Amino acid sequence: MALTAGIVGLPNVGKSTLFNAITQAGAEAANYPFCTIDPNVGIVEVPDHRLSKLTELVKPKKTVPTAFEFTDIAGIVKGASKGEGLGNQFLSHIRQVDAICHVVRCFQDENITHVSGKVDPIADIETINLELILADLETISKRIDRVEKLARQKDKDAIFEFEILSKLRDAFEVERPARSIEFTDEQIKYVKGLHLLTQKPVLYVANVSEDGIQDADQNPYVQKVREYAEQEQAEVVVISAKVESEIAELDGEEKQMFLEELGIPESGLDQLIRATYHLLGLATYFTAGEQEVRAWTFRKGTKAPQAAGIIHTDFERGFIRAETVSYDDLLDAGSMAVARERGKVRLEGKEYIVQDGDVIHFRFNV
Repeated sequence: MALTAGIVGLPNVGKSTLFNAITQAGAEAANYPFCTIDPNVGIVEVPDHRLSKLTELVKPKKTVPTAFEFTDIAGIVKGASKGEGLGNQFLSHIRQVDAICHVVRCFQDENITHVSGKVDPIADIETINLELILADLETISKRIDRVEKLARQKDKDAIFEFEILSKLRDAFEVERPARSIEFTDEQIKYVKGLHLLTQKPVLYVANVSEDGIQDADQNPYVQKVREYAEQEQAEVVVISAKVESEIAELDGEEKQMFLEELGIPESGLDQLIRATYHLLGLATYFTAGEQEVRAWTFRKGTKAPQAAGIIHTDFERGFIRAETVSYDDLLDAGSMAVARERGKVRLEGKEYIVQDGDVIHFRFNV
């Protein structure tokens, strides 16, 4: 399934450096605002140790990981909602992504200019959040006056819409994002149709210096970002874009040695992907056979026929059963045959909700 996370932030916070590192796509990273005018899109493989273990177990002809899409969006500045700094173009690019990875500068470097003249991560976050809120306020302002007139005439649909739009307007006027507002399930369907920027889930990415990655928790800037994110019930991933750019140039063994030398258990990319998966409610199931072992991304709560449809629409249309075993049970058994003998392989029907780590063989007939 296609999934896009947009990397946003003020100019010169390390967005493009991070993007270059995780995609090796070569987006220009220069020490001046707006060096990235058109969004750069890169596909990265999702690292998953389970895929490697399944490959060792099954010994297929090929192994295919699932993929993740990042979009590097040019730096937003104060006034973007009014078109400042090519703001309208940038905001339209954010509107197209599923989640926002908000990169925040948490390091001092006199050689890298800051657009506001000083390093202040909370001020940076609030600048961007305010611009997104103002853009959303403009979006609903175009509708609310017309809907209010119809609501006064007792139009049932208009009353429903006006209640939602009023909630949104009241929140925006006190600088609260749409995602902070509680709606009913029915109201949420309407809100999604508005494609609001501040309804998108956000992950804060605290970018620290190469020297500061080992004791990042002691970094006062990082501490402030964590406190801010906690108020929004958002996650924070701490990375060093500089370190990630160095890791990107290494192969598997060299990469592991480099991480061990730095005292880092995993790369920033691994953390970023896992956190973004969690943010969007995503999980992974596997198919495993002699020809191919493959990982597939699905949304949590997906039923078996729809999960099968991710592979091919015919699988969903002609779905019969899902022959399913959990990754842990299969690994413990050592083979599918032994897993069957132990009664760990199940035949699941149309109502089965696929779980993260399921290894599935779909039975279908078209």
